[in-house]
Amino acid sequence: MATRETMTAAQARRTAIAAQGLAAARPAAPTARHLQRVVDAVGVLQIDSIQVLARSHTLPLFSRLGPYDPELLRRAAEERPRRLVEYWAHEASFVVPATHRLLRWRMARAASDAWGSVRSVVSEHPGVVEAVRAEVTAGGPMTARELEAALAHDAPRARDHWGWNWSAVKRACEHLFFTGELTAAGRTASFERRYDLAERVLPPEVASAPDPSEADAVRALVALSARALGVADETSLRDYFRLRPGPSRAAVAELVEDGALVPVDVRGWARPAYRWSTAPRPRRVEARALLSPFDSLVWHRPRTEELFGARVRLEVYTPAAQRVHGYYVLPFLLGDALVARVDLKADRTRGVLVVLAAHAEPQAPPETAPELAAELGELARWLGLGGVEVAPRGDLAARLRGAVPQNA
Repeated sequence: MATRETMTAAQARRTAIAAQGLAAARPAAPTARHLQRVVDAVGVLQIDSIQVLARSHTLPLFSRLGPYDPELLRRAAEERPRRLVEYWAHEASFVVPATHRLLRWRMARAASDAWGSVRSVVSEHPGVVEAVRAEVTAGGPMTARELEAALAHDAPRARDHWGWNWSAVKRACEHLFFTGELTAAGRTASFERRYDLAERVLPPEVASAPDPSEADAVRALVALSARALGVADETSLRDYFRLRPGPSRAAVAELVEDGALVPVDVRGWARPAYRWSTAPRPRRVEARALLSPFDSLVWHRPRTEELFGARVRLEVYTPAAQRVHGYYVLPFLLGDALVARVDLKADRTRGVLVVLAAHAEPQAPPETAPELAAELGELARWLGLGGVEVAPRGDLAARLRGAVPQNA
């Protein structure tokens, strides 16, 4: 039986930050190699269409690399040999091609695991599914709208659920995406997937590789999660790739038996945890980063609360009057603590990064405002905005406004 270790909450926090690539110094001039290093560390870049600030998958790279050329990310996802491909990993996500292969068991379960409108299109519109498959095979990559035009099958759409008013063609595309027959060859400027056959997008050695068993794949996914998280309980390891409890627990037990996972008790944590055996355990962390609400360091809210003592919630879908911190709120990591939160908006018409609200955490040190101002300045420059504007909302707003050069 594996011997249990004991870690303090601070040790666990520093281990988690380092595992996520946030403890390393940012490169002076980020390259494709630096981007790959981040991707290898986090394993997953969650995709979301909200663009009040920037697309969610672009922000974790900025948090770890600083101002980088977005063209590096576009090339990684759209040019051969592809370093990133899309699939349902955590949620809609970019993963490396080898991880896409580890999710084939999920693809095989599309008939039971895909959401209702995607499952039902097969029985309701089987001809549409076949027509989409044939059209993409002949003429891909294509967006759903291009396919609709090509097939002249833009049936009337239900308008009662915003964001989900998909035509039969779009539903067929998403069904074939879920099964793994199609993937995204890229995205348009309006963020539409350009569907193509997975065998034409994936590197040949991945496309032609045999399917791993579900047990082997889940074990590999849990190992990826453990390496990316550094230290975590089983529920967090499971959540990283949205795994089921039974297979996840079995994989954890096997990894413990093999010595890849080390059982640990973290003081103050309610559940037993596991440390990746080679996870770095720094004595000190000098991180400074704004974290997307979809960043893998903070996306599993119970773990975030245990690690940092901060209750982080996504309030995008909360009615405005009920929001506590704002609409698109980014926690600010300084050292090894979450010290503030800012509700940000890129006002591209006026060319400014607007801080709609700024709130300090109870443990925020005196240097929070100037350090946050400096990070906001870096973010604004990376987004091509001319400055930072701080609105008066929040208990940190006045101090932050004084620390921002444009408003000094």
